[in-house]
Amino acid sequence: MSTTRPYSPGDRGPEPSGASGVPEGDAAASAAAPASPAPASPASAPPGDGQIRRLSFEGASGVVPLARDFTRQALYAWGWLPAATADQRAAAEDVLLVVSELVTNACLHAEGPDELWISCDKKVIRIEVSDKGAGQPTPRTPHRASRPGGHGMFIVQRLCLDWGVVRSAGVPGKTVWAELGAPA
Repeated sequence: MSTTRPYSPGDRGPEPSGASGVPEGDAAASAAAPASPAPASPASAPPGDGQIRRLSFEGASGVVPLARDFTRQALYAWGWLPAATADQRAAAEDVLLVVSELVTNACLHAEGPDELWISCDKKVIRIEVSDKGAGQPTPRTPHRASRPGGHGMFIVQRLCLDWGVVRSAGVPGKTVWAELGAPA
C-alpha cells in the first residue's frame, strides 16, 4: 500500500522538521554527517540505539552504485552483513534493492537525488531519498510484469513495511521514504 503519511503507523511519531530522521535538536550534527562512504560514522543516535547515516550526492556521478556501496557499508556497520542466514541475507538484499530503486527514480524523474538518509533501530531500517522533483511517485497500475519499465515503486511497495512522500511547504522537491523490517 502506498501512502503519503509523513510517518509510518505505530509509535514512531511525526517526522522531525525537514523529514530527515534526525531529532530536531540535532540539526548541527546532521549537517556535519559525512557525505562520503569512507568514514560514514553515524550523525547521531536516536532513542532505541538507532543510528543515522547521510550521503550527499552533490557533484557526484554514478549515484546508484555510490548509494548501494554506502548502504552496504552501513549494513556491515549495523550488523546486517555478513548475514548468518538466508533470511538475513535476503533482508539486506531487499534494503539494497530499495535504495537502488529510490535513487534511480530520482535520477529518472527528478533531475537526480540530493541526499540519501539511512536510519536503523532494532526493528526497522528507514531509507529516505530527497530530490527537487515535483512529481509524485506511484506504482504503475495495473502492474504488468511483462511490460518494460515502471516497476520501481511496485518493487518498493512489495518489499517495504510502508513508504511515502514528504513535502515541505515553500521548498521545492520532496523526500521519498521507505521502511523495511530488520532481519530476525
